Amino acid sequence: MSEETSKNMKSSAFSLAIYLTAFLSGLLVLLYPFFLPAISPQTGFASMRQGQMPVMMTVLLGICLLVLLFESQGTVLNTKLIALLGILVAINSALRFIETAIPGPGGFSPIFFLIILVGYLFGGRVGFLMGALTLAVSALVTGGVGPWLPAQMFTAGWVGMTAPILKPLARVASSTLQRKKPLNDNVEIVLLALFGLAWGFIYGAIMNLWQWPFIVGPQNQSYVSGMGLVSTLQHYLAFYMVTSLVWDIVAAAGNVLLILALGKPALRALRRFHQRFGFRYETGLSVASRSHERGITE
Repeated sequence: MSEETSKNMKSSAFSLAIYLTAFLSGLLVLLYPFFLPAISPQTGFASMRQGQMPVMMTVLLGICLLVLLFESQGTVLNTKLIALLGILVAINSALRFIETAIPGPGGFSPIFFLIILVGYLFGGRVGFLMGALTLAVSALVTGGVGPWLPAQMFTAGWVGMTAPILKPLARVASSTLQRKKPLNDNVEIVLLALFGLAWGFIYGAIMNLWQWPFIVGPQNQSYVSGMGLVSTLQHYLAFYMVTSLVWDIVAAAGNVLLILALGKPALRALRRFHQRFGFRYETGLSVASRSHERGITE
């Protein structure tokens, strides 16, 4: 096994560890109440969530810093791309400030448009950073810092982290439709719009878990400690249908409309940045080897 292959394997293993840490930490934030004894109404969700916030924020920001430090040494991010990420996070934070100052209809939010596109073009780790940092910075700008923030950051990070799964789907769809271009623009936009549609509902459903176990409401909509999995899902579905469905329909529709209206020009602009700022690091040995191969073939 060559030294370069070994280094790539170690890099992949470390990247996977970062992904798993981010994913499992987020699951812990959202799901740990379901494994606690019955929670009395006197304690409430606010006091419990406020107590966990400093720890989870430290973990989450540590993960973001780790990703930045690791990727800045590799081929995914360089200083220019980190600067671009900072600009995009600032733009998204400004959009959220405008959204807060001039509330849109229902659950519509423009911030997921860029999170989805950045994750799709630049990869899952960059997408995770885009989502998590957007929520962190915009919370500081809008005064939205609270015990709900770690869950928001993790969930928005997951939106960007999962966006790259669309790339192989777009290639297969383009090949099936016999397009000349490797990734047809129309195929991409349709897939991205469907992805935004799905996450409009998924984001709301996940964020409800931040408070649902602690809410005292109608018996058929509340969480009861010791319920089986099927009963828990039934109660949650009833709660979601009553409290969140209409809100999330608006959020999902907003994602679709933004991607359909602005997706093509935004993708073109981001691709230009990606091509201009991307680089491939090669050792002197690999460059010499490739030059030798060219000399043989010529």
